[in-house]
Amino acid sequence: MGRSNVWETVTVLLAVGLAPMLAMAADPDALQDFCVADKSGAFNINGFPCKPTAMVTVDDFKFAGLKNPGNTTNANKASVTSATVVQFPGLNTLGISAVRIDYAKGGINPPHTHPRATELLVLLKGQLYVGFVSSVGANNTLFATILNEGEAFVFPKGLVHFQLNVCKGPAVAFAALSSQNPGVQQVAPALFQPDIKDEVLEKAFRIDQSTVDMIQKKFRV
Repeated sequence: MGRSNVWETVTVLLAVGLAPMLAMAADPDALQDFCVADKSGAFNINGFPCKPTAMVTVDDFKFAGLKNPGNTTNANKASVTSATVVQFPGLNTLGISAVRIDYAKGGINPPHTHPRATELLVLLKGQLYVGFVSSVGANNTLFATILNEGEAFVFPKGLVHFQLNVCKGPAVAFAALSSQNPGVQQVAPALFQPDIKDEVLEKAFRIDQSTVDMIQKKFRV
């Protein structure tokens, strides 16, 4: 077998071997029982370094931040309280996090994505209109439904999704996410920022410059 044929064979084998790994990409598996985040560390590589085991206590694995309602006095009439590795160091390397979402009447968790996590949401109180948009095909298929108390809904990793309170009073939901640091990117504020050239937004949304300027002002702090 010639050298070129050998390299072709190696390339194919690598592609076949790596494809399943890439398809299942997520937070890396832990190599120890736990690795409580040491956020005072001088360095980090795709995460936080571990606190010395001798300094770990049971309090590192307890988080009280989700027990109280969030403040829904804002433009969205909703509040997301996070329990990621940033707030809860005991989650470091465990590949999981959580949020509490409080919605006032008419409140919305507007279209957004979690680039590193699938989200499983459980509705404790109220009624929500929930959904996500699939990238399969050319039509950006919407999967949306009404969620009632005690029901769950899953938002696949990386896809744009939302929740809207459609009941007559407040609503409360909790969600688990498949990453210690799932990230969140709100679609509208991410796009309608002053650094993006107006022409991009005008052509993408088929609107004029005055409309772009009006929307941008809505998101300025």
